[in-house]
Amino acid sequence: MMIRIFPYGAIQFTAFGQYKKIIKNELGVSGHIHRLMAGSMAGITAVICTYPLDMVRARLAFQVKGDDKYTGIIHAFKTIYTKEGGMQGFYRGLTPTIVGMAPYAGFSFFTFGTLKSVGLAQAPALLGRPCLDNPDVLVLKTHVNLLCGGIAGAIAQTISYPLDVTRRRMQLGAILPDSEKCLTMIQTLKYVYGNHGIRRGLYRGLSLNYIRCVPSQAVAFTTYEFMKQFLHLN
Repeated sequence: MMIRIFPYGAIQFTAFGQYKKIIKNELGVSGHIHRLMAGSMAGITAVICTYPLDMVRARLAFQVKGDDKYTGIIHAFKTIYTKEGGMQGFYRGLTPTIVGMAPYAGFSFFTFGTLKSVGLAQAPALLGRPCLDNPDVLVLKTHVNLLCGGIAGAIAQTISYPLDVTRRRMQLGAILPDSEKCLTMIQTLKYVYGNHGIRRGLYRGLSLNYIRCVPSQAVAFTTYEFMKQFLHLN
């Protein structure tokens, strides 16, 4: 759903840069930790701003053809708003999303930033090249950027996946059986674990999610690094 991806990515990467400056300048925190903190805060900010779009995307993706409850994006917005408690209906499952997004986004930026700084420090000739807008600054080569971004995505997804499963179950709660047993994050975690266990419950679909997440994060971080050069931000 492209209507969600564009604002989500824009808000997340913009917020990351701003939070990183605030944490470094105002709090005096630098090094690898400020990447983790800024990444977590940026992810939470992006999620809160775009969560209604994610809710609608989940509902439209889940419905079966021939048994359509929603005819389109606008209809889904209207139906959720009128039948599920107004704006509150759009934020069902927000708590596990925020709890899961904090480590996901935090470890994504932390892992990528750490791999980048360590790689350029230990093997600058092999992994790095001069920056397009500032030849005195070294940046990762494109294929190395892709690799580091993919690794960052895989690690972050593994850490936060059970909460992602919880979020999806709560988002779809109104149209799934036993919805009354999945009203809160704790209830949903207990329900999924109790009925399906860890591998087939909390981590169900993880391998398939890697196929989406790893290239997505690889391209996202590579594009981010390229746009910083293009806009002369290095």
